[in-house]
Amino acid sequence: MRDIIRLVVVLTLVCIVAAIALAKVYDFTKEPIAQQRRLARLRAVEAVLPEHDNQPDQDTVELHLDDEATKLVYLGLSQGQVNGFAFEIKNNEGYGGEIVAMLGVNPDGTIYGVEVVRHGETPGLGAKITTPEFISQFRGKSLSNTKFMLQKDGGDLDQVTGATISPRAIVKAIQEGLDFFNHYQQKILKNYQLEDIDHKDGG
Repeated sequence: MRDIIRLVVVLTLVCIVAAIALAKVYDFTKEPIAQQRRLARLRAVEAVLPEHDNQPDQDTVELHLDDEATKLVYLGLSQGQVNGFAFEIKNNEGYGGEIVAMLGVNPDGTIYGVEVVRHGETPGLGAKITTPEFISQFRGKSLSNTKFMLQKDGGDLDQVTGATISPRAIVKAIQEGLDFFNHYQQKILKNYQLEDIDHKDGG
């Protein structure tokens, strides 16, 4: 009986020490990880916007959606005029789970660029959704000129050799992103203009 009690005490102490160690490691690494994700996000924003002369992370609109969620939209400006919108899109139906990308849209609703920010797809297969060969096909596409489905599903978009689930997931995320843009574009611009006016009044 004493041996059992001693074993339980030892195991309890080991678990406590392990938990404390894990907590310390998390505290030590969470800020660097967050910073790296922020930098990756900003690089993606720059990659999917048309040529601009502003700092998009300084010209943003935090939009409150109909379902009470929020979405941050980065604006590209050229000579004071908005010439591009960038925002994060997500889909959790990838083969490796959630796929996160940045979508860049021109004011006319066509895609300027797509940049995959984070994924857990299989190297050499699903991870091919990050290649220029796959991503570049979206430029110039819009809801009015493209059927956002893979060709094997009756759509207009090329698939990835050897992978179906991951391309389907990113295509679905892009379509949903364009739906969001079409629905909220005027509200984004209105909110940005109001924020600009408030800023000037406050200055």
